[in-house]
Amino acid sequence: MELAEKLKLLPDKPGVYLMKDPSGKVIYVGKAISLKNRVRSYFQSPAGMSPKVRAMVSHIADLDYILTDSEVEALILESSLIKENRPKYNIDLRDDKSYPFIKVTLDEEFPRVLMTRNLKKDGARYFGPYTSSGSVKETLKLLKQLFPFRSCQKKTVDRKHRPCLNAHIHQCLAPCSGNISQGEYIQMISSIVLFLEGRQTDLIRRLAGEMEQAAENLEFERAARLRDQVQALENVVEKQKIASVTGVDRDIIGVHRGEDETCAQVFFVRQGRVVGRQHFLLQEGAEDETDGDVLAAFLKQYYSLADYIPREIFLPADVHEAGTIGEWLTGRRGGKVRLKAPKRGDGRQLVELVVKNARRVVEERRAARDENRQEGLEALEELKHALGLTGTPYRIECYDISNTGGAESVGSMVVFEGGRPYKPAYRKFKIKGVAGPDDFASMAEVIGRRFRRGLEERERLDALDEGWGRFPVEAVHDNARFASFPDLVIVDGGKGQLGAAREAMRELGVADIPAYGLAKEFEHLFTENLPDPIILPRRSKALRLLQQIRDEAHRFAITYHRNLRGKASLTSVLDGVSGLGPKRKALLLKHFGSVRRLREASLDEVAAVPGFSRRLAEVVLGQLKGGAPEGVGEKLGRGIGDKSREGNRLGSED
Repeated sequence: MELAEKLKLLPDKPGVYLMKDPSGKVIYVGKAISLKNRVRSYFQSPAGMSPKVRAMVSHIADLDYILTDSEVEALILESSLIKENRPKYNIDLRDDKSYPFIKVTLDEEFPRVLMTRNLKKDGARYFGPYTSSGSVKETLKLLKQLFPFRSCQKKTVDRKHRPCLNAHIHQCLAPCSGNISQGEYIQMISSIVLFLEGRQTDLIRRLAGEMEQAAENLEFERAARLRDQVQALENVVEKQKIASVTGVDRDIIGVHRGEDETCAQVFFVRQGRVVGRQHFLLQEGAEDETDGDVLAAFLKQYYSLADYIPREIFLPADVHEAGTIGEWLTGRRGGKVRLKAPKRGDGRQLVELVVKNARRVVEERRAARDENRQEGLEALEELKHALGLTGTPYRIECYDISNTGGAESVGSMVVFEGGRPYKPAYRKFKIKGVAGPDDFASMAEVIGRRFRRGLEERERLDALDEGWGRFPVEAVHDNARFASFPDLVIVDGGKGQLGAAREAMRELGVADIPAYGLAKEFEHLFTENLPDPIILPRRSKALRLLQQIRDEAHRFAITYHRNLRGKASLTSVLDGVSGLGPKRKALLLKHFGSVRRLREASLDEVAAVPGFSRRLAEVVLGQLKGGAPEGVGEKLGRGIGDKSREGNRLGSED
């Protein structure tokens, strides 16, 4: 159906709409109490529209919508679809998929406390999101000092007589050797949960009561341990600033919008004390939105991830969706949640303090970028003179090869522009035409594929510029990912790798681009025109930049290689499992990612993978852990019959 026809048929009901570009990609997700009125408003006169909305509308080629029963349901669905589709024109938390959380595995007999980046509905408690893994590790380190929970990898505790080293250095209470009962251990875990919720005052009160009770029972060793925990917690609380005397739990949010970056800062007030803070960066494009729109987008995305929602949330400005968001948060919390934008008094001063902190984050990041940019440009100028280049090498590409005995051989291409990483241009290559561990031939293949693709894309762009009209504009630019050529090529390796790269470049007519090999052992630069290497001063900015580029290429290559090797290992381990075809193997691979994670999974977790039954999960885990239950594989093979063959056929076609 044409877009114009769809606009005529839009219902006057609440729901979510998805705007799509000519390729079918979702570029914007929105919600509306009336789809008919809201969506049609985009196609009226553009006079009152912001530049961002005008740009978005110019790319809309199609739309879909989903009806909901209420505006709150639409809000929940909108948030979910934004996470799934990552639309270009929605305000979005940067890299929110990778934010770390602290996970307390309450579903286990003796729970663990660990860092994770994957949220699952598995009975565990998740605390976060945190903006850096460093802050999570510091929190876990403090918790480990206060509460010696177990940190072994296994979900279940193997009963044994001799505890591990952690118990001997007082870093674990050793439930494996019976040193602590399950009830006592769970009580310790509940203390950790109170701490992570920010309820340190309640925790101190409870631990003090347990200490007195232990002393009365003549359990002096336990009483001494509780005393130390209380003192450590009191030291933590003393460092926290008093925010109010009411003792209420609230989050205070401030937002600062810089020239090219927007930061949202959250202060966590628990029982009248600021117990922590986090800042989050919003993607580019927020500058065209109102303060209320930015706040609304942040509230929906942040609290869809947050484990704990307080009774009050202080905001720097009113939000036009406050009623709907408040109703949604009330449902999530299980109790009334109030959104307030204080205009005066202590509340306003607290909000201004948080806004000031958000502004400071933006200013510090901008100052750091300016400093790094200047340092990068100085390094490029230094490199230009050291190598005798005719121009400043603004764009540098570096290549590396990684394999294990020739297996799963891959190549990487990383790009630095202006002395800084430009990650959207990074590319990885799976070596196709080389057998065995031949780094020289692999390098020639990667260089050849890169520049051959670039020349083809340049030809298409030239054809477009000349008005031949053979290629759609958007199709050309979306696929012209190799058309930009480097000012300098760096190859990770010595004369052999460099010679292979230069030969490939000569064959394609791009040998005018200077190329050097950087040998790791002595950090010498090799070029094909000089018999002796170029040795840059050890403390030079130019050498430091080249080392950074080379190390990044190595990291990118080896990460890709390890991923492929892990997938190959998982696939080989699962070969021969009755009823498990390529499609189901791919599902397991996507869900767990490695043999280790699959081995550690429970029967219920494997059975929850789409397309898996409990019996098939038993067979898979039996294969991994030393043999399936007797007769299960044979029965399962007969039971799924044609469905298994159909899955194999579909998997082969995919």
